[in-house]
Amino acid sequence: MSNYNPAPETEEPEANESSNNARTQIRRIPKNARDEKSFLYDVIDASYICHVAFADDMGTHCIPTASWREGDYLYIHGANASRMVKQLKKGVQACVTITHLDGLVLARSAFSHSMNYRSAMIYGQFEVLAEEEKAASMAFFLDRMLPGRQAQVRAGSYAELAGTTILRIALEEFMCKSRTGGPNDDEDDMSHPVWAGVLPLHVSHGTPIACAENQVAAPDYVEQWATAH
Repeated sequence: MSNYNPAPETEEPEANESSNNARTQIRRIPKNARDEKSFLYDVIDASYICHVAFADDMGTHCIPTASWREGDYLYIHGANASRMVKQLKKGVQACVTITHLDGLVLARSAFSHSMNYRSAMIYGQFEVLAEEEKAASMAFFLDRMLPGRQAQVRAGSYAELAGTTILRIALEEFMCKSRTGGPNDDEDDMSHPVWAGVLPLHVSHGTPIACAENQVAAPDYVEQWATAH
């Protein structure tokens, strides 16, 4: 049995916990910056995927991939033979981004239109998770998506786990931004006769679609999925 333990949750984060340096300093609309690590956690935990950027001999790449958080690390996984995994295992510099679009902001001027959003950017190097910790981390990931699912499915085989690499990056060097609220129109534009406001956007859960070959009824967590949001 593995002695794996998920990375521990830190105590309640305080403000200004990002690693301040030249590449994490927010210069464009700095009032939208969010320095609290709790905000970073929320952005990660509300997402199923991230985008990982890195460079190799072929150029620069930005690849979407499933992700999850355990404690103060962001985790990803992939096939051993994938380009992304091969490069990240070398310890190359990487940049991870996650963005949630919360609304379209319609202003009275074309150039004052904006978007409401929550975003995070993480810099650093990925490290490889030890072989004996992989099964437990993948189980954590599956239960993070759908609590109770891991106990019902076939566990990953030795061959499946052997062909998979799990990597993690420390949540130390990061920058976050967010925007909320309505349009910021210039005073001279306020009398222009056009509708202004916010068109909210959000991710919604749809009705589950059963596989034709199912031999059992939908479990509770599937039934709850459609009503969660």
